[in-house]
Amino acid sequence: MATVKKASSAKSDTAPNVVPPSKKSSKSSASSAKPAAPASKAGPTTKAPVVKAPTAKAPIAKEVPVVPTPQTASKPEAVTPPATKVVPPKKPTAPPKPIPGIFTLPPVKGVTKDGISYTKDFDAKFLSAQKTLLLSEREAIAGQATRLEDEANALIEEQEMGDVQFDDEGGEGDTMVVERERDLALSAQARQIIVDIDAALLRLETGAYGYSTESGVPISRERLEAIPWAIVLVSEKVGGIGRK
Repeated sequence: MATVKKASSAKSDTAPNVVPPSKKSSKSSASSAKPAAPASKAGPTTKAPVVKAPTAKAPIAKEVPVVPTPQTASKPEAVTPPATKVVPPKKPTAPPKPIPGIFTLPPVKGVTKDGISYTKDFDAKFLSAQKTLLLSEREAIAGQATRLEDEANALIEEQEMGDVQFDDEGGEGDTMVVERERDLALSAQARQIIVDIDAALLRLETGAYGYSTESGVPISRERLEAIPWAIVLVSEKVGGIGRK
């Protein structure tokens, strides 16, 4: 009885535990062996947004000051300066002298009722007074010229009548000759002044009155009041018979 138990125990120790397959397990394996069902149609795919990575700024490089490298001091070479040419200073040249009779008169500013043309240097009131003075002087000088001519003619008539003795012993004849020549000269001078007065009256109409006929410079009013037919400055006055 004891030996039988050992043999059975020995069988149990060495025999593997085999479980018989069950029906459920066979079904499950069969179901797993079936082909997989077709996948369902997928809907529209949405693209994921692309996220850009932030660009990193490059660091600004700082300027490094350049330190000049010390150089060995070298002796400067002796340079001979070029010879400079000495130019003597120019002498100041005198302004060109105006050519007599060539100049430009200032424009006429207006004309009065009497036909007097006035300018910026001589107003209408002054020129009107000068015209009155010229006409008065002309009348007086014309009368003087006529009187001198009459006296000279009278001396000639006396000489022809023989009332005066013209010989070496008497000096009266020589005196009368001198007086006659003097009267004729003064009469010619008066006639020339009348010509100058008429020219001054014409210059009043053209706007040239009061300006020098040599340089075109205005004559002073004091000189024009003393000699209303004056045509030159005192510095330009030349010698001769009569006042100009």
